[in-house]
Amino acid sequence: MAVITEEPEPQSTLKKPTSPPEVSETQKKNPFIFWFYFTLLVSFITLLTVTLSSLTSSSQDPKSFFLSLSAPLRQHYSRGRIIKVQIAKSQQHTEIFALESGNKPSVTEKVLIVHGLGLSSFSFRKVIDFLGSRGLHGVVFDLPGNGFSDKTMEVVEERGSGVFEKLLDVYGLIKEKGIFWAFDNVIETGQIPYEEIQSHFDRGKNVVKSIALGGEEMGRILGQVISTMGLAPVHLVLHDSSLGMVSNWILENAESVRSVSLVDTSVKPALPLWVLEIPLVREVVLGSTLAFKRLIGLCCSKGISGMDVDAHRVILKGKNGREALVRTLKKLNSSFNVVEWGRSDVIRKLPMQVIWSSDWSKEWSKEGLKVVEALQRGKLVTHSSGRWPQEDAADELAERISHFVSSLPKSVRQVDEESIPEQIQKIVDETKENMNVNHQHHHHHHHHHHGHSHGHTADYMNAYGLGPGWGS
Repeated sequence: MAVITEEPEPQSTLKKPTSPPEVSETQKKNPFIFWFYFTLLVSFITLLTVTLSSLTSSSQDPKSFFLSLSAPLRQHYSRGRIIKVQIAKSQQHTEIFALESGNKPSVTEKVLIVHGLGLSSFSFRKVIDFLGSRGLHGVVFDLPGNGFSDKTMEVVEERGSGVFEKLLDVYGLIKEKGIFWAFDNVIETGQIPYEEIQSHFDRGKNVVKSIALGGEEMGRILGQVISTMGLAPVHLVLHDSSLGMVSNWILENAESVRSVSLVDTSVKPALPLWVLEIPLVREVVLGSTLAFKRLIGLCCSKGISGMDVDAHRVILKGKNGREALVRTLKKLNSSFNVVEWGRSDVIRKLPMQVIWSSDWSKEWSKEGLKVVEALQRGKLVTHSSGRWPQEDAADELAERISHFVSSLPKSVRQVDEESIPEQIQKIVDETKENMNVNHQHHHHHHHHHHGHSHGHTADYMNAYGLGPGWGS
């Protein structure tokens, strides 16, 4: 008989799904991921900054800088002249670039244009030509730190007393004299050159700095330009921010001014120079013609051509131009009050007109009315351009200036005789006395007449540095 048994069911071989392994706290807070992206970001910013800085670099030597200029800029430079001025009594002479409509000493009326910050004589070249065609002698010059004028100057500063500054001075001395200079001196003389080393540290160090102009410096420069070029009495044309820079000079030298024309003047320049102080932003603005043209169109002029925009950009960034503008902007007289200036007795006697834009904006048109009201006199005439009318309305601006100058009585100019320097005059006087003595001696010794005559001629020529025997 068969026995039936019940077999147990086989256990299922399927395994329960396992949960993923837990991530440890150290894996969650892995610092390498953060530093990787941080380093990548810093590297990208550094690369971008170096690239943009190379585009806006102004460390070219003068020859390379000139050769890199466009044809219009080179032509403009070839038409001008260099004038030497002294910004401060204790400083060396500074070279400034000037452009004139022609050397016309017979032209009675002289017009001098003073541009605002961020501009140059290149911007007014067409206005100068139009003034010349209308029978006026037009002149415009680049302010130091602008255009083709010097943008840096060498100044003497006291040496610092800090450890790091002394180390720099030692490095400078080694660089100047050589690393084995003191050792060689010991071998040759048997002594350490203490006196020469001490004299090096006692002397002030020469430092090259970007030029910064204040009202005092600007007045001194303007006076020297007018005197050097023989422009007094001059018709002044003040554009943009130049009024606040030369206002004090006009008050003190009103006898040298024939009239004043204010062209879209303001305490602050139309070009927002604060943009040039922001890192990366300034590199983009000065490194890209498109970005710079966009900035000019928003703030200054909408009708300027692309070639002229690029020329302005090149001049602005070249040879420490940006640094000089930023330093001058900080010294600008932001507290200048046109009401007080216009109500002074000296300014009231000067013929004056205000040339203002009528199409830039309603707010700017109101500013022009405020200026005329503050001066309580003067004539308001308008033009159809922006705040830089010299760019796309040069003929219109020149017409406004020439019409105003022609409406005034002719200027009276006095030709001063050339004065002889004091030292030379003293020598000439002594020579004349000797001649008188010799002349008296001649009456007693008639037979020496010819010898004395030659001696007189030689003495007179020596007084002017021509040397003995010049006339023989």
